[in-house]
Amino acid sequence: MDILFRASSTGHIMTAPKLKSETLSEGCKTHLVDLFVRTKYGRKTDINTRYTIKGNMVEEDSLTLYSRYKKQFYKKNELVFQNEFISGTPDIVLTDEIIDIKSSWDIYTFFRSKQKVNKLYYWQLQSYMALTNTKKATLAYCLINTPDILINDEKRRLMYKMGVIDTSKDFETACNEIDLAMTYDDIPINEKIIEIEILRNDEDIERLYQKVIECRQYMKTYLFND
Repeated sequence: MDILFRASSTGHIMTAPKLKSETLSEGCKTHLVDLFVRTKYGRKTDINTRYTIKGNMVEEDSLTLYSRYKKQFYKKNELVFQNEFISGTPDIVLTDEIIDIKSSWDIYTFFRSKQKVNKLYYWQLQSYMALTNTKKATLAYCLINTPDILINDEKRRLMYKMGVIDTSKDFETACNEIDLAMTYDDIPINEKIIEIEILRNDEDIERLYQKVIECRQYMKTYLFND
């Protein structure tokens, strides 16, 4: 079985092994086990963290914010692209560029994204460029208000941690700080978008394809060996 690797997960297989004698890292092998279980038995690991939940909930809001920022209407792409190695669904596909929208968890993670390109996102966008035959990609981080249901979850966590009732003055003050940390209506739109350009790297794409081949062989040898 030649499994197609999702663009969003290619970064997991591209992590470097600790030993030069190995071709696949331990993190890669763990990912392959998870992929094997999902493929053969239809089970999924629990990936619904608060970060991914917010990302899914505000996806449309982020696309709208980015469209307003660019003063251009963008429609979310629903088409799945694939070749013999990988598959993926970029958020926005243009003639010569793809754009992928990322909704930051909070204002801190939003501004930290400026420090360096997230390796998982780098490989995701290289995969998208390979699939769409484009030369440039934009990683667009959006700062969107956290939905009330998630803010209330954070307040409940805080209440349990503090061991207080919701009428406590200290708890009320802490809740106000949570509201401020997770809502951004006071921030101008041009300060709620961070764009990072990533150019196509054909050598890295070829490395990725080779790694897919190695991963498939590993899975056939150690996992799909019945």
